[in-house]
Amino acid sequence: MRTVSWDPRKQEILLIDQRLLPARCELFTCRDAAETAAAIRGMVVRGAPAIGVTAAYGLAAQACRSQSAALPALRAELEEAAAILRASRPTAVNLFWAIDRMLRAAREPVDSPAGLKHRLVAEAERMADEDVETNRRMALNGAGLIDDGDTLIHHCNTGALAAVDWGTALGCIRMAHEQGKR
Repeated sequence: MRTVSWDPRKQEILLIDQRLLPARCELFTCRDAAETAAAIRGMVVRGAPAIGVTAAYGLAAQACRSQSAALPALRAELEEAAAILRASRPTAVNLFWAIDRMLRAAREPVDSPAGLKHRLVAEAERMADEDVETNRRMALNGAGLIDDGDTLIHHCNTGALAAVDWGTALGCIRMAHEQGKR
């Protein structure tokens, strides 16, 4: 189950509300950049990779909600939305990386606001898929360094909840377990 995902029908972001875990598993919905920034600031979503992808979806959601009929106005709105998202967690490297990547995509030539909206959703989806694949490859490589019976310790939020899916350091341990290692 992905910690962050896009509902294409409603054009909304769905986040596992990590504040409620482990007692309950509920989804938290964000419809624009301001709601997304509040979710990041409020720790609904945690973990660098998950925060970055959430910010990317936040810009996509803002674009989809925009009433701007001209590309320059939509791009200006996205710049403002990016500033709101950046302020949500000023030390989050993945957040800034994701916002910068989305803004680069927004600046590329496109025919219409609708085309830009479609491009940004596709770019955020691509980033989410890349995160899953990167973490899966990292897990496979890391598990190769783990011998059966090893004692391991890791620090910080490194499991599947910290990423879109799979996890970083804990993903290596998970993969080793799936390979039958104890």
